[in-house]
Amino acid sequence: MTRDSKTRPAVAVTGIGIVTPLGLGVADNWAALCAGRSGIRRITRFPTDHLRTTIAGTVELPNEDLSRAASSQRVTRYATLAAEEALATAGLPVGRFPGPLMLGMPPVETEWATRFALARRAAGATPTYPVLVDAAEGWQEMYRKAAFAGPGETLAEHFGTRGAPIATSTACATGATAIQLGVEAIRRGEAEAVLAIGADGTVEPESLIRFSLLSALSTRNDDPAKAARPFEKTRDGFVMSEGAACLVLESLEHAKARGAKVLGYVRGCGEKSDSFHRTRSNPNGEAVIAAMRNAIVDAGLTPDAIHYVNAHGTGTPENDKMETLGMRAVFGDAAPPISSNKSMIGHTLSAAGAIEAAFSLLAIRDGVLPPTINHEEPDPAIALDVVPNRARDAKVVNVLSNSFGFGGQNVCLVLSGEPA
Repeated sequence: MTRDSKTRPAVAVTGIGIVTPLGLGVADNWAALCAGRSGIRRITRFPTDHLRTTIAGTVELPNEDLSRAASSQRVTRYATLAAEEALATAGLPVGRFPGPLMLGMPPVETEWATRFALARRAAGATPTYPVLVDAAEGWQEMYRKAAFAGPGETLAEHFGTRGAPIATSTACATGATAIQLGVEAIRRGEAEAVLAIGADGTVEPESLIRFSLLSALSTRNDDPAKAARPFEKTRDGFVMSEGAACLVLESLEHAKARGAKVLGYVRGCGEKSDSFHRTRSNPNGEAVIAAMRNAIVDAGLTPDAIHYVNAHGTGTPENDKMETLGMRAVFGDAAPPISSNKSMIGHTLSAAGAIEAAFSLLAIRDGVLPPTINHEEPDPAIALDVVPNRARDAKVVNVLSNSFGFGGQNVCLVLSGEPA
């Protein structure tokens, strides 16, 4: 049977690649996650004097120094590493991918180092906007760093994907959006395979300062490994992080025809935006609840068929209460276990939805629920089983993976061990 319960092509996952502060590759990341190890550390990439937050989850690559790279360059590098691993797992060659690229990535802008260089190129003139535009004329390197579609074009050329690459950004739901776009393309019959990637590399001064000004970041600098504490009473914000994950998506028919090993299925996708505020979600939780329900219905399931929820779980006071509200509305008093990978890897922003989808598939594969670490003082307002501190063996067939973005951009995915 190669179609789902709604007679659409079933969407199989045949390749997974992961890059996070915990390490490079699926094996190292999954082992660290199940062991409850934190990848949060002090920032050494740039000076942190006078900053309220001085910790983050940074990716350290062996024999590579990306500390001076633009965030778009880090996005490209992390995405490349994740996709190469996913393609190797899927048994597909680099350079001849049989479908399109869906890339979830952060917005791109000219960073401070480039702005200062532009001011120098202006030769002492007052650095007004028109003067800086004139100074940028002919500077191709700056354009390549700051063009939003640049990483997608580079990746598409490297991996030989078909058609125009799609680059998208939906705040913290971005990685899940890239997967959803791939699923929809396969279901519509527009593609037999899709390279779906979520990547982020924006641990840099300006992003850190902006999130700090929103009072969104943890300031628990003294003990970085203990800073990210989703669902816990003393939580004080999220920890910025970076990384990438790639899923090779194929119609089940295409995967079977080439003899590929199926690692799981993307069985359902749900999205809902509330347009309530630039950063906050509507306090009534309507969009969060609808996204969760939509994903479960799209999967042809009922809430009692969900065995585990991979939380958005950022560790901000508001988000965790909102996710709890959604869990109660969708599952009632019989909510399944829910845990947050962000307690260990931090919030990888545009990459989070893809990384957490990958971890959800590994939970299904091994029958293991990764823990929510740093759960020292339970919050009485969050009456959920958050798999505190230690991984747990469990029967896992269907996982709901939540991604709730700034501005009420919400995408939920149902990952499954069964096509329908």
